[in-house]
Amino acid sequence: MSKPLKIGPEVLKRIHEHGEQSYPEEGAGLLLGHEGNDLREVVAILPLTNAREDTARHNRYLITPQDMIAGENEAIRLGLDIVGVFHSHPDHPNRPSEFDREWALPWYSYLITSVSAGKAAGSRSWRLKDDRQEFSEETLLLGEAESN
Repeated sequence: MSKPLKIGPEVLKRIHEHGEQSYPEEGAGLLLGHEGNDLREVVAILPLTNAREDTARHNRYLITPQDMIAGENEAIRLGLDIVGVFHSHPDHPNRPSEFDREWALPWYSYLITSVSAGKAAGSRSWRLKDDRQEFSEETLLLGEAESN
């Protein structure tokens, strides 16, 4: 079973705002934080521009290798790690799609926000199982970040 994912309300608000601003396309970015013995904590995000071709952005996102390098550099600058990916599902539930499963990596958390008619309607977090066959839902804890 995966560790809970803790995220501060201000960080989650920024994720929701990014999804709303990206609507009706999918918005995406990186979750920056650290992993402890009992939980994984997100303390910052790196919002990204969806690099998918125009005709597919309504239901797909693409994070480029250059985005990942920028994410690693930002995480290092902040003394953090990339712990996952966030993205929005415009007018669709906050559950991973088959496409999400095909492109996911088992170590990361995947925070998905449903954006309905342009407004964030809730987020859930998922981890791909090691056999890559399915996701398991992570417990999402809302709380203030602890100092490093």
